[in-house]
Amino acid sequence: WDALMLSNFALEQQLHTARQELSHALYQHDAACRVIARLKKERDESRALLALAERQIPASMAGVAPAAVVSNGKRAMEDEIGPDGKKIRPGINPVMIDELTECNTMLSAQRKKRQVPPSLASIDELERYTQISSHPLHKTNKPGILSMDIHPSKDIVATGGIDTNAVLFDRTSGQILCTLAGHSKKVFPPSASDASLIYYF
Repeated sequence: WDALMLSNFALEQQLHTARQELSHALYQHDAACRVIARLKKERDESRALLALAERQIPASMAGVAPAAVVSNGKRAMEDEIGPDGKKIRPGINPVMIDELTECNTMLSAQRKKRQVPPSLASIDELERYTQISSHPLHKTNKPGILSMDIHPSKDIVATGGIDTNAVLFDRTSGQILCTLAGHSKKVFPPSASDASLIYYF
């Protein structure tokens, strides 16, 4: 009976080990399938972009004057290599230069017409500003705040830093309400321009 129990225990251990190995192998197989699918998707996207670029290049080069060629169909040497020995690459064509110049003129005119809002602080007021208090919210070995927002109705400030932490700070009491350490990288503001960090965190 003792020998039978020992043999049964050994078989159960072997079964448990085999199950663990099978689970690990299935996990690796699933991860490999996911990586292969992602690589195939990226390959197809790259091929599509390459095909699109190949179709657009002839259309963009149609308006450019043809380079000088020699009898065998190759470009002339003076068009390929400059005086310094480097290969000469085609620059921006005149059509693009005209579009950039027109856009620059339009944006400059808009900036000149823009008026300073009356609620904006003047230079004299800014010079009279003084520091009332200082609160180190993030780690000193990785200082720096990348994003910040203030609650519209409560005096609460949310900051995201280089130290991968997000901090909620109560300005009235001068205390840190909580530190969110769930991020693995630097905390940047959300992509949407009208989103609030308070709701993001």
